[in-house]
Amino acid sequence: MYKIGWFSTGRGQGSLNLLNAIVAAIANKKIHAEIAYVFCSRELGDAEGSDAYIRQVQAYGIPLVCFSSKSFQPEVRRHGKENPQLLEQWRAAYDREVMARIAAFHTDLIVLAGYMLIVSPEMCRHYHMINLHPAAPGGPAGTWQEVIWELIEKRADYSGNMMHLVIEELDRGPAVTYSTFPLRGAEFDPLWVDLDAKLQHKTLTDIKREESEHFPLFAKIRKEGARREIPLVVQTVKAFSEGRIRLENRKIITAAGSILTTPYCLTEEIEQELLVQERLQTE
Repeated sequence: MYKIGWFSTGRGQGSLNLLNAIVAAIANKKIHAEIAYVFCSRELGDAEGSDAYIRQVQAYGIPLVCFSSKSFQPEVRRHGKENPQLLEQWRAAYDREVMARIAAFHTDLIVLAGYMLIVSPEMCRHYHMINLHPAAPGGPAGTWQEVIWELIEKRADYSGNMMHLVIEELDRGPAVTYSTFPLRGAEFDPLWVDLDAKLQHKTLTDIKREESEHFPLFAKIRKEGARREIPLVVQTVKAFSEGRIRLENRKIITAAGSILTTPYCLTEEIEQELLVQERLQTE
């Protein structure tokens, strides 16, 4: 049985939604895999959101490893905010303790799903870990907000999401899987026209400041990206569990043993999954 480790801070509903989706996919035999353990970087009492997350993991009966980053060497971490070298030392020490706590579990892959900590170089080298990024390969870096504003500024024709390998350089790991969606067409074109009309009287910086995430084009891009995030995580784990792809020495290997020079595209599977969800909602 293919085994995955699941890392999360469990901060909010998004992390819980990801967990629920992967548990449901396994229960429904959509994915032939097992969650070997969930690691949470918070403990009961740290925060209301993570408390709910921890209790849900316990309710599922999944082995749970909690280790509060808030309680680990708090003075060192606090001083590290002004001293990057000290913060790097704190991060390495924390991750060594994490690795010791999960050492008894065998996993084929670790998925970061709402994990809010930067992973140390030592942990990156020790495990195959993948993380979700809200842009297509070659797209903008940064937070999902920064990604969307850059897409708008560059008048991009498409966007997407990808799962990338976690490496020593933050958010610089190679894309492993991805999906894309167009930013043009019947639903998007009027929003671009609206943008052009507003740019006759103000700058994009003005629009950011005045409307922020409520700007219609921004909100639409976010909606279409967000609805594909969970399907991408699920379909990625499914592809790994079926042996269609695997990771060796930071290379993507196909079932035939060849090295993929480009990320594994899951757009077709994800769009099909969204169509099925839409049909079920209308029945």
